[in-house]
Amino acid sequence: MSDLSRLGIGMTSQRTRERLIARLTEAGITHPDVLRVMRELPRHLFVDEALASRAYEDSPLPIGLGQTISQPYIVARMTQTLLEHGPCDTVLEVGTGSGFQTAVLAALVRRVYSIERIASLQEHAQQRLRQLKVRNVRCRYGDGFQGWPDYAPYDGILVTAAPRGVPRALAEQLAPAGCLVLPMGDGVRQVLMRVTRTAEGFDQQVLEPVSFVPLLAGVA
Repeated sequence: MSDLSRLGIGMTSQRTRERLIARLTEAGITHPDVLRVMRELPRHLFVDEALASRAYEDSPLPIGLGQTISQPYIVARMTQTLLEHGPCDTVLEVGTGSGFQTAVLAALVRRVYSIERIASLQEHAQQRLRQLKVRNVRCRYGDGFQGWPDYAPYDGILVTAAPRGVPRALAEQLAPAGCLVLPMGDGVRQVLMRVTRTAEGFDQQVLEPVSFVPLLAGVA
């Protein structure tokens, strides 16, 4: 992580980053490794240069094509939720977007498989990940609703856009005791969900209200 930290020097002060970490801690983010990665990862590299000065605000930012880079709290909350029951070996991410959530996961698990339905977003995200020398991520252009069965089962699955219900294909790609973290609902009301695969089926837990772009089928 020292390379990531150096890339951020000069763009933003350490004080700015520490203020963000203080806000995340106050909001309930307690996982030390998640806080470490959120402090060190240069979020300004994942947004347009014109918005770089706002990269360490705790707010979502547009990345074009109707998509956003999620609020740092949401990134940290979803990541912490995924890791709460112990370390994950392999994680599937549905919705690469800017690649920021991908990079956070890559710093914390052995292997990340990430799917993006918008070709230009996937290309730009891969460029950023290469720039940061992130080597444990495999990206794919495709329909996130279908998951990535070639590498299933996954210890964790994280979805960065909101379907109306739990996609069956994703649930079936969870390993036993695996955890799926996703927003769910329509444009009016969405909640963050944790779905855990058990011997009897799937246990669902509502965590908190959220607001995400919808998860769309197909590719663009």
